[in-house]
Amino acid sequence: MQAINNDSEDDDLDFDNQIDYQHDADVGQTDSDGDPPPSGTALPAPQHNIDDIKVEYHPNSGIPTKVYHFEDYGHGPGAPPAQLFRTRINFEVAELAHNTGLSHEQLDWLIHLIHCSRIELFTLKNCKDVRDTWDAVSFKMTPVCVDQTFPLFHHSLWDWVTDLLQDPQVGLNFIFNVQRLSKFNGEKFVRFIHEPWNANAFWEFQLKIPPDAKPLTFILYADKAKLSPFGRVKGYPIVTRCANLPIAIHNGEGLGGGRIVGWLPIVKEDKQHSGKPAFVNFKNAVWHASFLKILECLALLSWFSSAIKCWDNIICVFYPIVLILSADYEEQAVMALIRGLMGKFPCPICLVPHDELSNTLKVFPLHTCTGTKALLARARESTTLDAREQILSSQSLRDSSFGVMEHTDVHRALSHDKLHFNDEGLFSDHEWPELQNWVECLGRQATVQIDSFFQSIPHWRNLNHFDQVISVSFSDGTKYEDISKLIVFAVHNVFDCDMDPEAYLLLCCIRSYVEFNMYASLEVHTEDTIKNGQEALSKLTELMDISEKSWNFPKKHLSAHLFDDIEAKDCTNFKNFAEQILRHNHDSLIAEYIRNKLDHLDTQNLSISGNLEDQPDTALQETDDSDDIDVDLTEPTEAQHFSLGSKQAAMSFTLIEAGSPDNPAFERFQIKLNDFLNCAFAANSIPFPVSTDYLQCTPMFHGSPRYDCVILQTNTGIIFGKLMLIFTCTVGDVQYPVTLDKDFQFWRIKRKPRASAEFFSVHSIVWCCMIVEDVSRPDEFLIVDTIDTDMFLRMQDIHSQ
Repeated sequence: MQAINNDSEDDDLDFDNQIDYQHDADVGQTDSDGDPPPSGTALPAPQHNIDDIKVEYHPNSGIPTKVYHFEDYGHGPGAPPAQLFRTRINFEVAELAHNTGLSHEQLDWLIHLIHCSRIELFTLKNCKDVRDTWDAVSFKMTPVCVDQTFPLFHHSLWDWVTDLLQDPQVGLNFIFNVQRLSKFNGEKFVRFIHEPWNANAFWEFQLKIPPDAKPLTFILYADKAKLSPFGRVKGYPIVTRCANLPIAIHNGEGLGGGRIVGWLPIVKEDKQHSGKPAFVNFKNAVWHASFLKILECLALLSWFSSAIKCWDNIICVFYPIVLILSADYEEQAVMALIRGLMGKFPCPICLVPHDELSNTLKVFPLHTCTGTKALLARARESTTLDAREQILSSQSLRDSSFGVMEHTDVHRALSHDKLHFNDEGLFSDHEWPELQNWVECLGRQATVQIDSFFQSIPHWRNLNHFDQVISVSFSDGTKYEDISKLIVFAVHNVFDCDMDPEAYLLLCCIRSYVEFNMYASLEVHTEDTIKNGQEALSKLTELMDISEKSWNFPKKHLSAHLFDDIEAKDCTNFKNFAEQILRHNHDSLIAEYIRNKLDHLDTQNLSISGNLEDQPDTALQETDDSDDIDVDLTEPTEAQHFSLGSKQAAMSFTLIEAGSPDNPAFERFQIKLNDFLNCAFAANSIPFPVSTDYLQCTPMFHGSPRYDCVILQTNTGIIFGKLMLIFTCTVGDVQYPVTLDKDFQFWRIKRKPRASAEFFSVHSIVWCCMIVEDVSRPDEFLIVDTIDTDMFLRMQDIHSQ
């Protein structure tokens, strides 16, 4: 018997989660009233397996309800490529020049070198040829057009989505019929939402159009921001995505992902008129005239539809709708043409009075497109400007013509923006500065203690590491989010409940906010998580109402609409930079299109030959000797949910014990292991993880020892442990992965003596977790349940049990 040591950070827990994105071509039936059956109807347990997925199609689709086993819920293949440059090497060089931003001289020299190499026919002569080649292939995507009244650069939304519908690789991923999904929990099917086409707004829109027509839904995002690669110049891009495509595609970077379709003009501030109503109205008029130019290609089609021959040569009739408008509060106020922060009703979604913005528990009447049009009609009939202004100001509205889109209600399309409203809003602009002021009042010692805590946090995947946090006053939203996740654990023992009641209450507010933000961050919502999220928001509001600080501002109020939204919708040079950026974006799209085709061709070639070494194309054989490839990595199988990497040399039990002579955990190592193996491996009920987890168990990781903590499933329930050694024990020809760790108890947990360390099978590891020391209580530790949404939900589940 021998043991193989694995001091590695590469122990990961991995599952595949595939979704079946079909073309929706089946024919079936629905309930007699045309509505889907209730999603929560209890069904006899023997009819279904736990985790079965039920798909309820929209009645207009004519597709019957289906139930899939979880492992059968997947998606299909891609399509063949097309070569648009004369030769492959032409495209490779043009792509390289584009991606690296080579100057004319650098590009000319690169072309000269390629001609000298004589590897493949290369027809480009200079930088102009590269530009001409991009222009020659741009027929595959509709080119950028320019309106010069008030400089506006834009791209046709309809032409863009038509390109996607006719592309054989992207087109097959479109979902044309809304689906209501639910998962069997052993007693009943529980509805869940993880795509816009699972939600209510998509369903309601499909009811409004003819049964043989299909909805075509757009997401539009607008945000004015500084363009750091282009100096201090501000830009105002409009980015679109198609909500008919799965989130993994429309939030991605390739074809089918986000596309800049417009570059709105920015009206320069005039010191003489800035802030005056006439000047504000003028800026809004420019914004809407520009934005409506972008919507112009959809306006008539939203009323009368349009037919498109799709990738599979099937002609479909589509009705477009702007389903989601995403922006910061300032942009949302412009989109809805309300009067913003100083208006009587500052919310673009509902009629909440200005002095009740902090109240998220009370429901206020909603703005509606119909109501807005009626109010505007009354205002236009007024004989004087004062009378017209009085009518519009009664609901904080300005004159708007956004209603050119049939079925699009701007107030319903406006959606909660977690980054702007929460991370860069409620926390960064309000809770965080307030906490910084309280810490500064305590002096330098408190600052050092908090910064030391953040320095001690291990380097964690997808988490920013901070050496100093109290001095942070300007950062991006993701860093503020990571600070919020950990700050309560760092500060809970800094303030005394009796000595500093307001500061302590602020910490309670931040903790409650983080729980609310966890629910806001979930990628998949169920009926239960929506209910729990609403309760977390109510708790946050109740705590803030006790505080002496005023929380009466729009971004606090906008959180009241979050869960309704979930249920309803889920370089070159410095001149002419806008045109150049749009052209650069267009070139990027063309490059992605061709690269996608070439990658698919390579994959097809590999599948035909069956072996990489047999391929004649030497361009595919450049990574064989990479030092980064872990040749010892074991892949997860159906029988195990983990893999072990970076194997070390085989060691005897004597060497393992001798290597840790002062560590009680390794005393009688061989005897304890033998007792453990004699008990065999008990079957464990391991929850299904939603993503890959990476465990570290190594004496050196980013310059420091790193031994992660884990959640373990035992016969008596869930416990917490700290990894001390990961190894495989070989008996005959069979390898058994096990872990040596010490277990903790729950929530605030105490450390057991090292002599109490036990063996556990790697099979019993449920998830990696972060546990931090509570310096105010010796040998006590805190479980960081807010490190990510998965850990948060697991702890909620453990707590409920």
